[in-house]
Amino acid sequence: MIQVIKEGILLKKTNHNFENEGVLNPAAIRDGEHVHLLYRAVRIGNHSTIGYCRLDGPLFIEQRNETPLLSPEMDYESHGIEDPRIVKIDDTYYLTYTGYDGVNALGCLATSTDLVNFDRKGIIVPQITYEEFNDLAKENATINEKYFRYNQHEHIIEKDGVKMLVWDKNLIFFPRKINGKLFFLHRIRPEIQIVVGVETIEELTPEFWRNYFLNFNDYLVLTPKYKHEISYIGGGCPPIETEFGWLLIYHGVHDTLKGYVYSACAAMLDLDNPQKEIARLPYPLFYPEFHWELKGEVNNVCFPTGAVVFDETLYIYYGAADERIACASMNLQELITELMLNKI
Repeated sequence: MIQVIKEGILLKKTNHNFENEGVLNPAAIRDGEHVHLLYRAVRIGNHSTIGYCRLDGPLFIEQRNETPLLSPEMDYESHGIEDPRIVKIDDTYYLTYTGYDGVNALGCLATSTDLVNFDRKGIIVPQITYEEFNDLAKENATINEKYFRYNQHEHIIEKDGVKMLVWDKNLIFFPRKINGKLFFLHRIRPEIQIVVGVETIEELTPEFWRNYFLNFNDYLVLTPKYKHEISYIGGGCPPIETEFGWLLIYHGVHDTLKGYVYSACAAMLDLDNPQKEIARLPYPLFYPEFHWELKGEVNNVCFPTGAVVFDETLYIYYGAADERIACASMNLQELITELMLNKI
C-alpha cells in the first residue's frame, strides 16, 4: 500500500459573495516555486465562478483574490463555470471547465498566455441528445447499459424550452502534444473517453463527433472495474508524464446505503498511445475518512482535479465534500512502482 498523507484543508469558503457557499475542485499548475490554483467558487444559490489563489510551494497561501478570476459571460455558462482543469501546451494555457446553463452541463475551453486574460473557445464536446448518441453508438457495437441510466435525464426531453443533451464533463487535455497533435479526455457517464490526434480545436465539428460515436467503443479509456468505482468513473487531474506512461489520477464512485462515495483513484496509460490502459490500482488511492471529506454540501466526496510535483512528492488538490479544498501527498515513485505491480 502507498503511504498517503492527508495535508488537510487548504481553502475554505469566505464571506465574499462569490464564494460564500463553498470552494472546491481546483485546477492546479506549477510555475517555478509557485502553484496557481484556479478553483470553483460557489455563491448561495449554486452559481459558480472561478476563483484564484497562488501558493508559495505546494501548501502555503501567498495570494488569494477577493473577486472571481472568471465569471459567466456566455449563455452556455450562464448558471456557472464549474470544475476547472489546466495544462500549459507550448506557450498557451488550456483551461477547461464545465459550462452550466441551468439545463445542460458541457465541457468548455478557454485559453490564455498570462492567466489574466482568457479567450473563450466555447463548448468543444458534442452537443447531442441521448437518442442521437444511442443511435450512433449502437450502430456498430454494443455499449454499456449504464449509459441509458445516467444520460436519459429521467426521460425529460426539454427543460425551460431548452433541449436536454448528453452531459459531457471532466474535459482534460494532455499537457503536451503527442506526435504533434492534441489529445484530451472527456467523460460521458459511466466511463472515461478520449479524443486522439486533432490538429486544432476547429476539427471538432458535428461531423467529427458523428464519426466518433459510430466507433465509440474504440475511444473508451477506462471503464468501472473495481468495487470502489463500480457505479461510474470520471477524469480527475491532467495526466502526468512518467517514464512508464501517463499517470492518471481520476475519481471513482460507488453507491452505498449512505449515498454515493467519491474516491481518488490511479491508473497508467501508454505514453505513445494513451488510448491503451497499462496499469490500475485495484483499490482507491484515497477516500473520504476525515470530517472535512465526510460532511459538507455533498457528503463523502474526495474529488481530485489538480496535481503538482515537488521534490519527488506528488501533491493532489481535491474538493472535499463539495465545500472546501484539501490536499493529499505521496511519494511519486512509490505510486508508480505500486501501479506497475498491477498491470492490466
